[in-house]
Amino acid sequence: MRAGPPSALICLTGARRSRHPERMDKPVVGAQPESVDAVVEMLGAQDYLCDRRLATAILVSMRIRKPLFLEGEAGVGKTEAARALAAGLGARLIRLQCYEGIDLAHAAYEWNYARQLLHIRLLGEREDRVRAERDVFGDEFLLRRPLLDAIDNHDRVPPVLLIDEIDRSDEEFEAFLLEILADFAISIPELGTIRAEHPPLVILTGNRTREVHDALKRRCLYHWIDYPDLEREVAIVRVRAPEVSERLGRQVAEVTQRLRGLDLYKVPGVAETVDWARALAALGYKEATPATLRETMGAAIKHQEDLERGAEAIAELAARST
Repeated sequence: MRAGPPSALICLTGARRSRHPERMDKPVVGAQPESVDAVVEMLGAQDYLCDRRLATAILVSMRIRKPLFLEGEAGVGKTEAARALAAGLGARLIRLQCYEGIDLAHAAYEWNYARQLLHIRLLGEREDRVRAERDVFGDEFLLRRPLLDAIDNHDRVPPVLLIDEIDRSDEEFEAFLLEILADFAISIPELGTIRAEHPPLVILTGNRTREVHDALKRRCLYHWIDYPDLEREVAIVRVRAPEVSERLGRQVAEVTQRLRGLDLYKVPGVAETVDWARALAALGYKEATPATLRETMGAAIKHQEDLERGAEAIAELAARST
């Protein structure tokens, strides 16, 4: 555990003014879509097909500047929604990938201790050491991680902050996020509280590997992304993989939807449907057969036990169609 700075140097001052006045451009006015249909169209232009419920949640999140928590099974397009949103708005995407054990240093900020020590040593003994120690806690010694980068931004278009797979982090990290999600602020003991002048649009995602605390959910809008119906899944395959024929895309989507009804260890998502269709198209197939589906099943199913159940299901489907 790193030792903190001398207590005499800690400045708890409250909100801080911008540290980059030369970059203080006003955010773009009118850059946001004006209706739910406009959101659907904007995301569609980025090859992301969403329904009106998701588009409505996104539009409300943008208008009231409240974080949006997208939850759903793996592979249904939660992360891609944030990517498409950033691209559609012309905004910078800042992604924080969560994992077990993630902490403040990796998520928000960290002091460059090696550079600080070198700076102090280069000053020499005759310099004012107290002033020198105060100076080393300045911007040039601060390593900005995704959360601080998003809060202390001066982008022409406010960025999209993606906090991906929040359910993989620890509850302690969730508690740290409460200040950010409620106030768009980060408290740094040596510098004070940094508040966002142009708040980012925040998207959180979760796969329900564990239950996220209610305190975090209360600070967010919530939307569950479910598996699409057959027609929408076929459309997604055709958009994301234009090299796949209509018939092949439909066959793969139908088989994938049947597999989701089995008791599998890991059910294939929409991303796996696209990968499976691409794998078959890469081999030159315009339509699928039971044999080609079994040979390429590893594009969609990632566990040995599931492969066996999937092969049995494909055989049953083939027998019914004959």
